[in-house]
Amino acid sequence: MKAMILAAGLGVRLRPITDDRPKALVEIGGRTLLEITLSRLRALGIRDVIINVHSFADRIVGYLENNRNFGMNIAISREEILLDTGGGLKKAAHFFLGDSGSRIEPFLLHNVDVISTIDLERMLRFHGESRALATLAVQNRQTNRYLLFDKRLQLCGRRSGDGQKTEMARPAEEPLALAFSGIHVISPRLLQQMSEEGAFSIITTYLRLAAAGERIQAFRADDYYWRDVGRPEDLALAAQEMKQQVFR
Repeated sequence: MKAMILAAGLGVRLRPITDDRPKALVEIGGRTLLEITLSRLRALGIRDVIINVHSFADRIVGYLENNRNFGMNIAISREEILLDTGGGLKKAAHFFLGDSGSRIEPFLLHNVDVISTIDLERMLRFHGESRALATLAVQNRQTNRYLLFDKRLQLCGRRSGDGQKTEMARPAEEPLALAFSGIHVISPRLLQQMSEEGAFSIITTYLRLAAAGERIQAFRADDYYWRDVGRPEDLALAAQEMKQQVFR
C-alpha cells in the first residue's frame, strides 16, 4: 500500500514559527509533524510514500536524507506553484498508477498538520467494504466549513459554518453536516477522473463525482482524538496532549 502526505502549504497561520522552516518541520515535543505522520503510516505497514513540497523544499529533502527516510521509500513531488490538495494529488498520480495505469490497491492521503488516533486500518477495511471511490474521515464538531452527507453517509454537498452558503451536488433530505479531518482513503480509479486543471481543491473533484453518482463515503471518526495544528496555540495544546500520552 502507498500513501501521500500533503506538506506543500505555506503554514501562514503558524507564523512566525514558519518564517524560517516549512510547516512539515515544525516540532511538537521534539518531533516534527512530518515524523509524526510518517510514524503513523509506518505503523500501518506502509513503506512507499510521496510528499509534496513547496516552501523550504530543500530543507525537507535534507531532513529526510539525514534521517535515512525513517526506513521508508519516500519520493518528493516539488510544486513550483502551489497546487492545492487536488492539484497536488493529480501531479503525483504517477506514483500510484505506475506504468500500467491501473493499480487496484487504494492509497491514503494525509495532511501533515493533522494529528489523530483515527484507526487507519479500520478505515481501510471500511473503504473496501463500502466499495467507495473515496472515503473521508469526518467528525461531528464545529468548523468553518462542513461537508454534507445523506442518510447513507454519502457526500451530497458542502456549506460554510455560518450556514449562509450551501452547495448541493445532488438532492438529499436533511443532510448531515460533518467536519472533514484531512485523511482520505482513495481508490486509484479516481485519479483518472480528475478533469480539473491547475490548482484546485480535491473537494471540488469529490463534489463533481458525487453529482455524477460516484460513492464518496463518510467514515465516522467521532470517538478518536484529532487535532489540526495549524496555529501556534494548537501546537501548544498538542504538546500538552503528547505529554499526557493522548497520542504518541
